[in-house]
Amino acid sequence: MSISAESVPVCTTDSINKRILAVSEDRIQGFLTDPLGEIAHQADLPVDLVIERIKAMLQAGTIRRVRQTLLATNLASGSLVAWQIPEDKLNSAFDWVFKDDPFTGHVVLRSSDAAIEGARFKLWTTLKVPQGYSIEAHCRLLAQRIGATAFRCMPAKRLFVLGVGHVRRRNLSAGAMADEPAIPQEPHIVELSELDWQVLVPLKREFEPDELVADLWSARAREAGVDLETFCRVAQSLNQRSVIGRFSTFLEHVKPVAGSQRLTRFNALFHWAVAPGYELEAGKQVGRFECMTHAYWREAGPEFNNVNIMGVTHSTEKQIVLDRKAAIDEYLAKIGIPVSYTNVFWGGRSEIKPSEISPQAYVNWCRSIGVDPQTLRG
Repeated sequence: MSISAESVPVCTTDSINKRILAVSEDRIQGFLTDPLGEIAHQADLPVDLVIERIKAMLQAGTIRRVRQTLLATNLASGSLVAWQIPEDKLNSAFDWVFKDDPFTGHVVLRSSDAAIEGARFKLWTTLKVPQGYSIEAHCRLLAQRIGATAFRCMPAKRLFVLGVGHVRRRNLSAGAMADEPAIPQEPHIVELSELDWQVLVPLKREFEPDELVADLWSARAREAGVDLETFCRVAQSLNQRSVIGRFSTFLEHVKPVAGSQRLTRFNALFHWAVAPGYELEAGKQVGRFECMTHAYWREAGPEFNNVNIMGVTHSTEKQIVLDRKAAIDEYLAKIGIPVSYTNVFWGGRSEIKPSEISPQAYVNWCRSIGVDPQTLRG
């Protein structure tokens, strides 16, 4: 018998679910042989109860997916991409990249608080293309398909924060900071063997509710065609090579679920243009603010007033977002980081899915849409 919302609480406000989600969203780092057991340990709850609740929330749509994430920036070339698209084609372009491009992840319509040239770029996406292929070539192909008149690629030069954790961030004060600055991570491509890919593909596939069991990886090992010991050994090796991200339950944070509950309503992309030479320190300081779910050093170019530090925060209230932004701005000024320009791009319609990174999947996709994959080589 399947678990239903009638028999098990599935709201994020339930006291037990809050304890689970405060851990399971972004606290289980790397590859673990028993990630569900570790969630139970950190939440101080029985593992059977944790599995029951995560299953129920996944079935109800409160959790949109459960999966072992990857540090995809170390497996495939990646970029944030801003697209300029005629207004009458904007929604159809959104639909196409979300539904028909497996290598596009986040898809968001954004509006700017400031009347800058970059405000014309309303569609924002994240993109990964497998090793050996070109982001620019892929974007040119997409531009033809969706009717874009311009695009701007902004690959991450450094990552400072990457982890959502909406539940534990829900009641943060605007200026809440970690004791230490964020640690910058520099993307670097890791070469994988055939066996690595053999394990990685089933490892990263999201879990269906019935797959959430105490013995989590045995079925994935069989799918990979290896024994469990080999599967875990390869996964641990991938983890040591900075390929594995975290084991995570991803919440449906904007769409109403579980009794019309919304986890957040406002998604803001903060922009700062800091003086050359201050990028690393600015990113580390922005990244220490607990409200930030993402923080990067990206070069946005003249269309965006040469912004180089970006970060994302979410909240149920717009004023809370603005208060958080003000606290960060005040702190940057206090510690002497020169900022020549700052702005907020507000998120509207959005969809999120994992970006595919498999080279074979890329070849198959190109052929399925009548494109020679060799023409997209880097």
